[in-house]
Amino acid sequence: MKKLESTLVNMVAVLVGVAIITGALLAWVNHVTEAPIKAQDEIALANGIKEVMGTDNLKVTADDELKQTFDGKELTFVVHKTATADGKFLGAAVESTTLGFGGDLKVLVGFDAEGKVLGYTILQAAETPGLGAKADKWFQKDGKGSIVGKTPSTPLAVNKDGGDIDAITASTITSRAFLKAVNQAYQVYAGQDKAQDTDASSGASQQASKGN
Repeated sequence: MKKLESTLVNMVAVLVGVAIITGALLAWVNHVTEAPIKAQDEIALANGIKEVMGTDNLKVTADDELKQTFDGKELTFVVHKTATADGKFLGAAVESTTLGFGGDLKVLVGFDAEGKVLGYTILQAAETPGLGAKADKWFQKDGKGSIVGKTPSTPLAVNKDGGDIDAITASTITSRAFLKAVNQAYQVYAGQDKAQDTDASSGASQQASKGN
């Protein structure tokens, strides 16, 4: 077999061939793993919703994706409404993302029908190693900065900002980002409830008008 001459054209041809083969392999691997990864994410989310709502006896009745502007930036939220097996409204688990110390901090917060925090879990964190884990425990029911049982109608804030929440030791920025995510989640959840109440009232008014 004749040895391939080491020319620029041959080198480029080899590199292009390798790139095409590598790209094809990556595309194939991505295709093969896409479905299992998606299934795992769905299972993790379903378990997360049960965790933050504090019960396994629920069903998700709606997954509403909403866009709302905070501080001049449009953000995307997902409101997972929940109910008992017999249809009683339990509240909602809300996905909310803010910018933390090292990157995006995404949380899932559970609210009851009155807007009280039932629980939360960290879905994504790009904080300094260790801080993400601390945030996952710090604000829980038995944590030093517990937010469980609080209603963020008055925004939650750390002590340094005039609030009553203890910040994570040596990590005020992460604590602020976390509380901001929770506060924004509450505003979206509460705002959606008000919108539904308004729609319901408008519908009732329209029916009354038609009756007259």
